[in-house]
Amino acid sequence: MAEALLDHIHYFRIPVIDLQASIKWYTDHLGFSKRFHTDELSVMELSSGPLLVLVTADKESRGHFTINGQPAFSIGFTTSNIAKLHEQLSFLDVQVEPIKEDNGHHYFYFYDLNGNKLQVHN
Repeated sequence: MAEALLDHIHYFRIPVIDLQASIKWYTDHLGFSKRFHTDELSVMELSSGPLLVLVTADKESRGHFTINGQPAFSIGFTTSNIAKLHEQLSFLDVQVEPIKEDNGHHYFYFYDLNGNKLQVHN
């Protein structure tokens, strides 16, 4: 086995269509704060974990992939209050799927304003 030379994941990049609208969405809906900003990208952060870099991309770009033709998320978040977050995002007219449970593990999927599929679990 090769020696592990990586320490941690520093950031994830996600494509967005309108950078300013996306910064506002991630700030207002998910509680991110802006750490750094240029005309092409914005580095967003939570209180802990990897950074999220919003990158202006082609209109067709998405930060998820498909399995059997269905979108599959590539970024998962955690929360200590999944029911409240689900209710809040629903109230804000975010496209959310129902909360699911798997062996005591609760999660749901939602989409940002650019159509990127994301997941949150507790």
